[in-house]
Amino acid sequence: MQPIVHLIDASVYVFRAYHALPPMHAPDGTPTHAAYGFTNTLLRYLREAAVTHVAVCFDHSMRSFRNDLEPGYKAQRGDPPEDLMPQFELASLAAQAIGLVACEAADFEADDCIATLAAGVLAQGASAVVVTSDKDLCQLVREDGRVVVHDFGRGETLDADGVRRRFGVDPEQIPDYLGLVGDVVDNLPGVPGVGAKSAAAALQAFGRIEAIPEEPAAWEGVAVRGAMRIAQRVAAHRERALRTRDLVRLRSDVPGLRSELSLLCRQGPDPSRVAELFDRLGWGRIATRALEPSG
Repeated sequence: MQPIVHLIDASVYVFRAYHALPPMHAPDGTPTHAAYGFTNTLLRYLREAAVTHVAVCFDHSMRSFRNDLEPGYKAQRGDPPEDLMPQFELASLAAQAIGLVACEAADFEADDCIATLAAGVLAQGASAVVVTSDKDLCQLVREDGRVVVHDFGRGETLDADGVRRRFGVDPEQIPDYLGLVGDVVDNLPGVPGVGAKSAAAALQAFGRIEAIPEEPAAWEGVAVRGAMRIAQRVAAHRERALRTRDLVRLRSDVPGLRSELSLLCRQGPDPSRVAELFDRLGWGRIATRALEPSG
């Protein structure tokens, strides 16, 4: 029986811990609360999900190739807090110390690393659980159930039917859906005046952005209000919608990432690395848990 590989979107959980926990510092003054919260969540997930194969994926930096294609991409976020940035490296070091593969790639995002690893895992006949709360990653969900998305914070797993219930479209239509409605989180515009229900109805009827007709008569039988208005707006903003779609579509060809199941097999914690890192950071409370093979 082939294993299930857990692909963890680390950035989501580092950010979440940063905003959820009060500031903490190592004895040398290094801020640690985001990395500590992430590591605590990671250990809990490893134990509860009985993980045997795993990769923890990080953003290499706050920029990617998407910023070169679209200068406004994520521009509204501004620079991340100064006390947050060093904690991504600490989170990666902690993951490696407890025996996990940590991945990142220059010019790409963690999401692209996850998409690439998922493709490699599937090619070997295995399955994947994408651990994230990021809706963009729902495009990776498979109809055959071999890729699902799990939000550990909510305790919610989305298979293909779950994606359809939430968004009204098939998983592979998520980029088209975001092209129409836009992605506020990433500062990517969609088609003005086209909301979630209208976008879902249009894609259910026509499949993809290119196929959405300009002629209102072609919308007969489509369960959407204001078909003429929507047809006109899609026609007027189609190129913008296609550009957004291209930007949110994940890359599954990140160079240098290795997805062999033998490499993604969870190793036991390295006692010396755990002791050195966790002692340096003042994480004595979770050091014992980190040394347990089961997390």
